Amino acid sequence: MSLRSSLLVPARRAAFVVSCAVALAWSPFGAGCGAGESESSAGGDGALPDPTEPPPAPDEPNEPACPEAASVDITVENARGTLSGTLEVPAGCGPFPSVVIVPGSGPTDRDGNQAAGGISPDTYKLLAEGLRDRGIASLRYDKAGLGGSVSAAPRNEQELRFEMGADDAGLWVKALRDDGRFATVTVVGHSEGSLLGMLVAQATELDGYVSIAGAGRPIGDVLRDQLASLPDEDRAKAYEILGRLEEGELVEDVPQTELFLSLFRPSVQPYIISWMKLDPAVELEAVTAPILLLQGTTDIQVQVQDAELLAGARPDAELVLVEGMSHTLKEATLSSASQSAAYTDPSLPVVPRVLDAIEAFLPAE
Repeated sequence: MSLRSSLLVPARRAAFVVSCAVALAWSPFGAGCGAGESESSAGGDGALPDPTEPPPAPDEPNEPACPEAASVDITVENARGTLSGTLEVPAGCGPFPSVVIVPGSGPTDRDGNQAAGGISPDTYKLLAEGLRDRGIASLRYDKAGLGGSVSAAPRNEQELRFEMGADDAGLWVKALRDDGRFATVTVVGHSEGSLLGMLVAQATELDGYVSIAGAGRPIGDVLRDQLASLPDEDRAKAYEILGRLEEGELVEDVPQTELFLSLFRPSVQPYIISWMKLDPAVELEAVTAPILLLQGTTDIQVQVQDAELLAGARPDAELVLVEGMSHTLKEATLSSASQSAAYTDPSLPVVPRVLDAIEAFLPAE
């Protein structure tokens, strides 16, 4: 999701298929795998067995059946502490295509919620469960400093940098790569996670990259659009601060109001400066994996224009505009009531078109 929310071409087929036995041995998360029938015993037509032949071997026991779908809490370690996430594994033996869901900005947890801000759509949980039901595994996680990942955050906010989020996402990619149940690994980045996903895709080999509601412009330009409706004096001051941060200058004279401290408090400025250095359209050009761009037409935080800018930077990318989809991947109109429900009602489903597009984009095995 945007910083404001803290206020408020097919993929490559896997080069090999891991056997069930090897998948079980490699899996750090533990899962049964394999199915088969026992060898039939030596049969006959009623004749006596030949005493010169060795007796038939006893029936081999049946191998375990393919596991049911499972939701498992797992962890990885970054340089500061433990990151915690949830792995959704489909029913069956696999190997499965898999995705790492990279969350948006602000205090967004593994399910796509911001408890402090009253944002509770369960977006990532619903996305993960929908993909699981289509035979696609997924990993979603608490950002460093939240939930089960509290210990993974820097000691204080002033040490936080944008690229740390990409480093953390890369750890989850490696975890899935090391798990023999997953044939392919694709990054699915939502909102701010779209740009983080680009950095991950540049640093490691992926089978695909999916951007959902990703900005196509630097964050300074996005924030100017989002702050355009402020009263004239506040807007002018906000634009002044943005300009100074874009120059890499820390700003001390921040108005002591809730709005300005939420956006521009001194402790968060180094993070914003590190974010402002990145232009999503430029970063996308360096991604070598196949690319899918998804954007809703009723998203009030990221515009269709942003998706078109990204598509312009990578003409080989697949662009899917989802009619009537909000920023939280829920169906919504532009009315305040409909948008509010999309941000707060976990019973509203993720728009099926999103699941359709991701399923079609991912390699089958």
